Amino acid sequence: MTDTTSTALPRTLSPSLFLFSILYGGMVVLAGVLGNKQVALGSWLAVEAGIFAFLLLVALSSAVSELHGQSVANRLVLWGFVPLVLSIMLTALVLALPASPEMQPERLAAFDMILGQSPRLMAAGIVAYGTSQFLNVTIFSRLRGSVGTGTSTWLAIRGAIASALSQIVDTLLFVTIAFYGVFPIANLMGGQMLAKVALSVLVIPFVITGLVALGRNLDAKTAG
Repeated sequence: MTDTTSTALPRTLSPSLFLFSILYGGMVVLAGVLGNKQVALGSWLAVEAGIFAFLLLVALSSAVSELHGQSVANRLVLWGFVPLVLSIMLTALVLALPASPEMQPERLAAFDMILGQSPRLMAAGIVAYGTSQFLNVTIFSRLRGSVGTGTSTWLAIRGAIASALSQIVDTLLFVTIAFYGVFPIANLMGGQMLAKVALSVLVIPFVITGLVALGRNLDAKTAG
């Protein structure tokens, strides 16, 4: 594991960091698109589908923190703003360009509806992303330091705790910035928090332990 006091990424990326960085950048962009659909998880739980990509971001940043140190994970989160902002700018450009006369009107309307987010929604996404991801890395890393390396069970528990707390903050920020004053937000906020905490506890521990095991295996093959 690299020195956590370093503020720069390694000069040569390990296979795990290379793979996880690619996945991380893709999930940053995909989360906003998937968020346009509400999905039902059983008869009592409904979430916006972007949460699946966002939880993968949480798992990836935690796995990088475990394998390469907190400072490297923080740099990963920081660099995640690049594809996020670029995707917003490129989407704005495409929306501003005139559509081809041959494009079907219903397809154009659907495209504009899905990708034409308001500046307020975009700002909410940027603020919530940065705050919650940095918080997740911080909590995950500090829990590790308080106990030590520990077992895969403790790894899973740390992942669940950090994910649940960071997702609560993410929901508070995003829903407040995006929708406060537009309509009552208490029910939406409560439902989203419940869903994200439930998924953080039920899913994230398995994803993080799987990613860490994968990363160690990839890096061990290279070292060997």
